[in-house]
Amino acid sequence: MALQQLTGEDLAEKVAAGVPESVDGMVDGALRVKSQKIADVANFMKSDSGLDFNFLNSISAVDYIDHFEVVYHLTSLNKRHTAIVKTRLVGRDDLTLPSVYHLWRGADFQEREIWDLMGISFSGHPNMKRIMLWEGFEGHPLRKDYL
Repeated sequence: MALQQLTGEDLAEKVAAGVPESVDGMVDGALRVKSQKIADVANFMKSDSGLDFNFLNSISAVDYIDHFEVVYHLTSLNKRHTAIVKTRLVGRDDLTLPSVYHLWRGADFQEREIWDLMGISFSGHPNMKRIMLWEGFEGHPLRKDYL
């Protein structure tokens, strides 16, 4: 049986009810949430019995020059559905999101990789240090402004 992707519209209604003032809209079939609420939304999406997103497929980050977007791909192995959740960070300096490590241990290396290569740190992560490059390396080489 194939996995079914839940649309941003499906998720927006449930998440808005479970985590008030967290939904920032929908984009390309994905749910967009306010950056400071990402851990609360993730916790709700994992613990809600109707959603049951018990598996974190991936976290990635994209540099759009005027903002960064962090994308979470989630799967419910029990309910056989998937979801994409996005959040936006504006600016170039002191970019921080709440960590989801406490919900999915698989976020450990992924959050560290995003910090290392893109410069987005995750508050509450137990070991936020470089994973690909050496300590003391200057900058974050996957940023579009990296020279």
